[in-house]
Amino acid sequence: MKKTVFITGVSTGFGKLWTEALLKRGDNVAATSRNAEALADMAEQYKEQLLPITLDVTNRGAVIKAVQQAKNHFGNLDVVINNAGYGVFGAIEEVGEKEIKDVFEANVFGTLWVTQAALPIFREQGRGHIIQLSSVLGIYSIPTLGIYNATKFAVEGLSEALAGEVKDLGIHVTMIEPNGYTTEFGGSSAIYGNGIPAYDQVKSKLGEIEGVSPEDYGNPEATVPVILDLIDNPQPPLRLFFGKIGFKKAQKVYAEKMQTWKTWNHVSEAAQG
Repeated sequence: MKKTVFITGVSTGFGKLWTEALLKRGDNVAATSRNAEALADMAEQYKEQLLPITLDVTNRGAVIKAVQQAKNHFGNLDVVINNAGYGVFGAIEEVGEKEIKDVFEANVFGTLWVTQAALPIFREQGRGHIIQLSSVLGIYSIPTLGIYNATKFAVEGLSEALAGEVKDLGIHVTMIEPNGYTTEFGGSSAIYGNGIPAYDQVKSKLGEIEGVSPEDYGNPEATVPVILDLIDNPQPPLRLFFGKIGFKKAQKVYAEKMQTWKTWNHVSEAAQG
């Protein structure tokens, strides 16, 4: 069955790949980017199926208008994919106030505004699927990526709560948690903090962390059939790792967390009163 999908951040990476795949199989796509001219070639090829929209997801009013525009243009809305966002690299002390606020505006508030804009439409329809681009770094943290970690931990928290709020309204929520992929995540779209020599040793050891080495990165093309299957699934999962690293790493990380909680549980219980 043909789907109508609203997707953010489509100029590069996953967003571009997924938009092209959706259009090729005949779906309708409202595709947003800060510069919709980047979609000119696709718009020419898929005139009836593609609605390109210039959008800054940090502008809540513009987001509400864009989501409603997509609904009015195609007549319905089946899926929203919150893909827009970018990475920030640097130790916590190295990243400036503006850079921190800006990435929260894009990765957290942008996701939130699109989600809030879609919910009234989905509630009225009695159906819908919200797909949030989280990360394995919304499950566990890596030194020098703490600010990015914080944004994705926030997305995980709000999305988990959202799933409980809308489960009886016919609305599904899925958090996609990719490991590293050969996209532009660490390239032109990324922000880097001002280096402080005290953290050079920590940075020099990053390559020893599982999932950080380039050979651990996934092929973005491999996500295409998976995202299409996810969109078509009538009972999609709340969480879904993309790649081979997330599940293995999460098992280790959560085993360590459980052991710490167990070891200190007598102190925790004493704090109950």
